[in-house]
Amino acid sequence: MNSSQTIHHIPYRNTNYFSDFICNYLDENEELKDFYHRFPKLENFKAQIEEKQSNTKDTQKESRKVLVEVLKSQYKNLETSELTTEHIQSLASENTFTITTGHQLNLFTGPLYFLYKIISTINLTKQLRDTYPAYNFVPVYWMASEDHDFEEINYFNFKGKKIKWTSEQTGAVGHFNTEGLEAVFEVISAEFGPGRNAEQLKLWFKEAYLNHDNLADATRYLANELFGKHGLVILDADDENLKRLFIPQMYKELLEQTAFKQVSETNKKLEELDLKIQVNPREINLFYIKDGLRERIIENDEVYSVLDTDITWTKEALLKHLDEFPHRFSPNVIMRPLYQEVILPNLCYIGGGGEMIYWLQLKSNFEAQNVTFPMLLLRNSALVKSEKQATKLENLQISNQDLFLDRQSFINKKVRQISNIEIDFSSQVQHLKEQFKNLFDLAEQTDKSFIGAVKAQEVKQIKGLKHLEKRLLNAQKKKLADQIARCTELQEQLFPNQSLQERNTNFSELYLEYGEQLIPELLKALEPLKGEFLILTLD
Repeated sequence: MNSSQTIHHIPYRNTNYFSDFICNYLDENEELKDFYHRFPKLENFKAQIEEKQSNTKDTQKESRKVLVEVLKSQYKNLETSELTTEHIQSLASENTFTITTGHQLNLFTGPLYFLYKIISTINLTKQLRDTYPAYNFVPVYWMASEDHDFEEINYFNFKGKKIKWTSEQTGAVGHFNTEGLEAVFEVISAEFGPGRNAEQLKLWFKEAYLNHDNLADATRYLANELFGKHGLVILDADDENLKRLFIPQMYKELLEQTAFKQVSETNKKLEELDLKIQVNPREINLFYIKDGLRERIIENDEVYSVLDTDITWTKEALLKHLDEFPHRFSPNVIMRPLYQEVILPNLCYIGGGGEMIYWLQLKSNFEAQNVTFPMLLLRNSALVKSEKQATKLENLQISNQDLFLDRQSFINKKVRQISNIEIDFSSQVQHLKEQFKNLFDLAEQTDKSFIGAVKAQEVKQIKGLKHLEKRLLNAQKKKLADQIARCTELQEQLFPNQSLQERNTNFSELYLEYGEQLIPELLKALEPLKGEFLILTLD
């Protein structure tokens, strides 16, 4: 199909869906500048490239060689696009750098923002290639295959229903076998219904989850199907050879508890600025992975053990074990970013609001480990609506800004807007306050003991006015119920469960409508360095 699009942007702060912390970061607020290295502007990438080259010149050649070999091995059973193949090979060159995003292995990609993260990453590499033609830039999706929070990833939402995979497996989710997903396939086959686009979605699900043995391989296949032709490189860092490159940093973490000391200090500084902390460091920020186990490593009087198991080591035995089996050691949320930046020639990490906040907690640990801290870019956020929905919104006089109001404010605004009666007592309340100023002056001049009584009367009368306003509004809501229902139904379609569409809706809903044009249209519309929320109307 040939599709056309209409684009609008609004500032993140005006959506009321993004924290002050993130909005202050986007505004380059002075008090946050100590917590990041360079702000993600096009002109700042040159200095980031030079610093990354300088800091990795001693280890670069070997680590790039290992990275390329690992990627080739991981792609050996995948149909790989010419562009992705070129990108993997180019990583051997000292003039090639990555832009990286990471995401959990959500069932069938999970919420829509999975797409926005990857598209932001692809589009930024294109922009950098145009600006810095002497270098190559590769978009990387880092699979969170070592995560162990299965409940966060074992479902996706489809038209108000939760499509869920039930499994009793434990440990790193990338290792999970795909047994039990046949039942999920039966459910989605019925839900997606007939039609060409539905058949494509079913084929992707079947090929990914029924024809691959584990969740990491299934996710790699699906992401490659969606983005391979655009040159995306998908990396599973749960690999012995890659972890061998990270041994020096793991040594330091085990022996010196570097992250705990550094990040705890940073957290204190953030708390002094009344900023909410996203993650807290452990004394040791590494897990141990083996045979369905992923549990914390702890230390007590120089005896190291794996929590809730009988596995223990002396310090010497632990370090020997790390040298022999580095793949059994897994970074937690504090150490994962450091691992990423050690094994990749990376310039910038693209993530969501929560990720940006915890990355801002980590710079001091990078400095202690002598690893270059990457630029941090908030991923694109978007609301996608159809031409039909846009026409309905226009007919009902609902603006883009109105859509972001909470439900009650949205309803009240629409009642006032479409009612023939003006139900807004703001001016009456203000007039009442002016009158009471004169009464306060009178009490002051006659008997100050009456001031409390005057105040009580003012509060009572203002409260009475507001109560009357609320009753009249409710009466109008009943009278205008049909029109208000049409408005709220539209808002609910675009903001399911009164949350952002991208945090709730799965891509399959949009793919059913727009088919193979969906991703090209998103690639055309999303501007990673724009710094504003996108509202996209697709025909």
